[in-house]
Amino acid sequence: MFRFSSPDSETVERFLADQRNRPLTYGHQGKTATTPPSGFNLDHTRVCLGQGIEIFDKAKMGLQGWQQFELGWVSARPVSTPIGEGEQICIVGQAVGLYWLNACRIVYVIDDSTSHPKFGYAYGTLPAHMEMGEERFLVEMDSQGDVWYDILAFSRPNRWLTRLANYYMRTLQKRFGRESAAHMKAIAQGKIPSSF
Repeated sequence: MFRFSSPDSETVERFLADQRNRPLTYGHQGKTATTPPSGFNLDHTRVCLGQGIEIFDKAKMGLQGWQQFELGWVSARPVSTPIGEGEQICIVGQAVGLYWLNACRIVYVIDDSTSHPKFGYAYGTLPAHMEMGEERFLVEMDSQGDVWYDILAFSRPNRWLTRLANYYMRTLQKRFGRESAAHMKAIAQGKIPSSF
């Protein structure tokens, strides 16, 4: 769904309500937790955010508040959406003077509070999305106490327009990985306050 202005909350609510009972657009649900399927573009970004449980907790709060998307040209709405399997979120992108809305549904959640904690989730694409596939966001602390932010996605075009603009869409996906990683690092290190 393309628009010439940023969508208000009512528009987002109607958009998500229309997608509520629709199926995911791909047949490989949960594969970002194991091995992504062939036939899709694969994107993987991994960055060390710092060390220690305080860094982990700040990064976890960032993911809980959908802050990995707050990059100026992309956002998640509504940010009050709880992290739970089956919850839906609208990812709003902005480029070339247009805003486009993309509908997603959370397909699984990771919440491990052991001595090496992990927190994250993956969402899959619904019919009102420019691409088809799945994207996982994860923060985890390893045995040395290093905290990592990891994005793993597999996707392919879901619309004729994204097929035509595939190179541009791939460029945006790479840009998102870089900027989201830098943003999460700033959140984890307290340079940007967590809004959750």
